[in-house]
Amino acid sequence: MAVRKLVLDDFFEEDKFTLIGIHCIVEDYRLAYLLNKTLNIGLQRRFKDITNSNKATAYSIYEWEDNLQYDIWNLVANNCKVERNEPSNELNSLFNQSQIVTKSYQLLPEFKKANYLLKIEDDLQNKNAKDILRKILEIPQIITAYIIEIDQLKSKDNLIFN
Repeated sequence: MAVRKLVLDDFFEEDKFTLIGIHCIVEDYRLAYLLNKTLNIGLQRRFKDITNSNKATAYSIYEWEDNLQYDIWNLVANNCKVERNEPSNELNSLFNQSQIVTKSYQLLPEFKKANYLLKIEDDLQNKNAKDILRKILEIPQIITAYIIEIDQLKSKDNLIFN
C-alpha cells in the first residue's frame, strides 16, 4: 500500500511583515503622534478596536496605508486591563460584598513586557527595518524597541487585523 504525502507549502504564502516591539509609558495617541513625526507616516486611529469577546478585551489600533510603496503600518497596544466585580469568598459575611479584580491580558503573551507592537506589512520584507528601528530608538519617550522574529511566535494568529 502506497503512502502519499500532501505538501501545502506551495498553497499558503509566508507571512510578509516586520514586527517591532516597543517599550514606553506614553499613551497610544501620543506614541502614534511621535511615530508619525519621526518616520513621516500617517497613523490614524481605527474606528473599531481589536476585540476578543471571550476575555472581554479591547486593544487600540492605529493604521496607515502607504499607497506609494503598498505597505500597511499598524500600531497596536499589546496590553489590556479588564476590571471585573467578583463576589467575595467570605462565608460569615452578613452583607453581599464584591471586590473589583483587575486582570491583565496581552495580544502576544510571549512578549508581556512590550507595551506596543508596530506591524509593517509589505511584499519586499522591508529591507530598511533596521533604519526604522534606529529612528524609533531616537525618540526620547521610548525606553527600548526591538525586532521580533516572526518564526518564533506561538500566537501569530492574533496579529491578523483585517
